[in-house]
Amino acid sequence: MALCDQGYLCEVCGGDVAVISESDLYLRYVIGEIDPEVLHTTRERHLRCNPTVAQFIEHPKFEPVFIDGPFDHRQLDPSYVAIRRQMITRGFVRLLELEALGGEADVMMYPLPEVIARW
Repeated sequence: MALCDQGYLCEVCGGDVAVISESDLYLRYVIGEIDPEVLHTTRERHLRCNPTVAQFIEHPKFEPVFIDGPFDHRQLDPSYVAIRRQMITRGFVRLLELEALGGEADVMMYPLPEVIARW
């Protein structure tokens, strides 16, 4: 099978990242942590396979993720957690919107408005 026929495979579990709302790569792109210049060269992961990011999503369509250890958001500064939770949850909502569009949006328009404005 050609590499382009394999879809987006998770670098952690090896499974197919079948929909954009499961994508750690696109979440980080939408919130401005991945530059558009490296989007195509950055490895993919399921959101759940990156629990240090996924733990900040608070949305009814996303089952909460909890981790133990120094990166557990319950151990971090509450003001940092609030900012991170708001941004990452907004990014997840954007992924849900993009998924509903069914691939009709230009990839350069995926990010949140303030991310696009920074470019």
